[in-house]
Amino acid sequence: MNDRALIGQEVAGYYIEDLIGKGGMAVVYLAVDPRLNRRVALKILNPLLGEDDRFRQRFVLESRTVASMDHPNIIPIYEADSADDGTLYIAMRYVDGPDLRQIFYDRGPMTVSQVNRIFAQVAAALDTAHAHDLIHRDVKPANILIAAHTEGDHAYLTDFGITKHRTSLSGLTQTDQFIGTPRYMAPEQINKEHIDGRCDQYALACVVYEALSGQLPFQRDNEIALLWAHLAETPTPLTALRPDLPLEVDGVMMRALAKSPEQRFDTCAQFIAELRDAISGTSHPHPYQFAQTAPAETKRRKQSRPGGGKGILIGAGVAIVTIVALVAVLVTVLRGGGDDWTAYAGSAAVPIAFEHPGDWTLQPQADVFVVSSPQADEFRTLFATPVTADWATANETIKNTPEEATGLYAQTLDTLDPRSGAQQLQETLQSSLPGKVSVFSEVVQVRVGGYPAVRLQGSIADPQRGGQLDFTGWAVERPDEPALMIYFCAPGRCDNALANRFVGSVSFQE
Repeated sequence: MNDRALIGQEVAGYYIEDLIGKGGMAVVYLAVDPRLNRRVALKILNPLLGEDDRFRQRFVLESRTVASMDHPNIIPIYEADSADDGTLYIAMRYVDGPDLRQIFYDRGPMTVSQVNRIFAQVAAALDTAHAHDLIHRDVKPANILIAAHTEGDHAYLTDFGITKHRTSLSGLTQTDQFIGTPRYMAPEQINKEHIDGRCDQYALACVVYEALSGQLPFQRDNEIALLWAHLAETPTPLTALRPDLPLEVDGVMMRALAKSPEQRFDTCAQFIAELRDAISGTSHPHPYQFAQTAPAETKRRKQSRPGGGKGILIGAGVAIVTIVALVAVLVTVLRGGGDDWTAYAGSAAVPIAFEHPGDWTLQPQADVFVVSSPQADEFRTLFATPVTADWATANETIKNTPEEATGLYAQTLDTLDPRSGAQQLQETLQSSLPGKVSVFSEVVQVRVGGYPAVRLQGSIADPQRGGQLDFTGWAVERPDEPALMIYFCAPGRCDNALANRFVGSVSFQE
């Protein structure tokens, strides 16, 4: 079902007004609670998660535990339950403000004062959760909401719906889905080892690193390489990217990003306090801070650790075994995410060059557009007839082999105006793409292939049978003719790393 189809409907006593956002596990709506006449953010979980009885029980129990925590920086939860039809939902405070992801996109790196102010609040929220034996497990910019108050920005930590009790099993859920986001995931979380609040500290450190530098500690082309980097590689010292910061900052960040949780700070608040002191020049050196700047000294320290070289070799062996297992798990869900990519040089009619996964087929359509997909001929046919599109074959693929219902689409389009805003862009796409087009995000200013562009997210739906593809699109402002690129996927199957690699490879023939 199209996610916007619920607008105007009632779910569990809440009346849905608009779509706020979505991810792989849930969709969030702006809704009204008529019983108290207040607006709420209503999070409705993916129905597949509700099929796992153990997950359902844990979700309700732990959401209610979060609701019982009274902390100014934890988003208040009003209700968490299962509706009569089995739908899992959370009703929480609606915050009329951006999340940190949007702030990063719009403004780039943050000032030191902003970092100190916002992350002290987030750290306090996390430590409170940890004191209640709850681990967030998915600390990332999108889960930190910022509301403007007279006394300054107020941070809310949200998305506790997939928290994890300290005593429950770690690693994968029964449905074999990672809980967490690879860009911010701690090594012990990747390794499916015992986890505690220090995995949230690691993720928080990744977000702080991004807030100060404008980039992540590890940036790789695909999830497997990214997970390996978290397990075995060392990030660039933060001061190499922000030379205005004191060198002592590197020591604090390296400790919070340590591979072993035992080497990190005891609490998130301690990490942020040490970071603040390092920035202000009042901190004391910690042995870990010189790991990046003195290789010989680092080598000596490693040799003096309890267990010596044997422990290091055992750790490396565990990491290698883990990554082999990860490859087996992830290769099926990250189709096309590896290094075997093929270059497409573009054509006279579609002067857009890009790379695409090597095991996908590329199909042009009469020099109007090109599609690359595991099912290229099928989706070329679908996109070739936007007004009278027959979704029958595509719907079968979306239903039976959703990992194949994905691809890349590129064309130039003289009616496209990248500056026109979300509503006008939706109307333009409606005339160029098959089915009913819905845009559910604000446009974000980016650059693609050296030109100004906007990025937006939405869905394309079969108006007759309800099949749907989600997409991320880029509208590029070029001197000759605007260009449109689309990454599409079955709902819940989108691969952000693949989309980013695709758009990062785009160039234009002049």
